[in-house]
Amino acid sequence: MTARRPTSTAAAARANGRVAVALAGLTAGMLALAFASVPLYSWFCRTTGYGGTPGVATIAPDRIVDRVFEVRFDANVSTGLEWDFRPEVTSVKVRAGEAATILYRIENRSDRETRGIAAFNVTPEQAGGHFNKLACFCFTEQTLKPHEVIEAPVTFFVDPAAADDKNLKGRDTITLSYTFFAADKGQTRTSALAEPAARSHPN
Repeated sequence: MTARRPTSTAAAARANGRVAVALAGLTAGMLALAFASVPLYSWFCRTTGYGGTPGVATIAPDRIVDRVFEVRFDANVSTGLEWDFRPEVTSVKVRAGEAATILYRIENRSDRETRGIAAFNVTPEQAGGHFNKLACFCFTEQTLKPHEVIEAPVTFFVDPAAADDKNLKGRDTITLSYTFFAADKGQTRTSALAEPAARSHPN
């Protein structure tokens, strides 16, 4: 009987090295995909309106139709951020395609400088793909000095195509909801889209 030739140590080491390289590459790829998934998901939501995420536009539509929507405004502040945050009007009525601007009042009630960044969505979710912002304070981190008060504008429109959307038949009320969260110093901005500067004024 011929004895089996033992596997050489060098060959085994090469095989183990190839496996290690393959696993390292797989791990790096999974990490890259995880980091990329956040902006990709955000882009997907803004593009499609998925989950009630409003779109972002650079110009208003070139037509206005007769369908009227009442847009309501909701404002919330997460635990840990000592801000008072509310819209200066609770709702407005706009025709589809008509751009409108409303103001939110934001006050830092603490004795120290604080930073916040806003998350937002639209309900009903079916309206998310038709609701577009031209300018919004939510695109950048907001920094308020102790007891500072600012007025922050939001400019938006409802796409004229909403008038013919069967999913919005009989739904003439849209709610734009914001929640401010505490932000660490130097937090990355959520969008490079320019916006009008918030107006600061004394109490």
